[in-house]
Amino acid sequence: MKKITPNSSNSPVDTVDLSKLSAAERTVSARLRNPGRPDPVSHVFTIIPNVDTESLLCHACETLASLNVMTTDFACELEGSRRNVALAIQQLAMLAELLVNRALDNLDPPDGLPEVQPNCNH
Repeated sequence: MKKITPNSSNSPVDTVDLSKLSAAERTVSARLRNPGRPDPVSHVFTIIPNVDTESLLCHACETLASLNVMTTDFACELEGSRRNVALAIQQLAMLAELLVNRALDNLDPPDGLPEVQPNCNH
């Protein structure tokens, strides 16, 4: 079996002193050096296999609604540019929540509303 040796002049890993990295940086660095190695923290937050799309979207919508409330409350405690950043995050959360709600409506239209036909206009 032939061993492939990377060209050391093209390898940024050789120039990094791993002893100076934090534990998190060492973990990320190890993952980048060896992509075949399983990620040690990938199972901390796991979604049960075979969960239906509607359930995933419902949970995403609730999470985004919570994020919306938290960032709105947080923005009320800030002033100036920091408040503007918090409000921008809140608006992105609201936009994502609207998109998820539309996806849910497309999966199961509310009573009385016609089913939305997909189109490619963005």
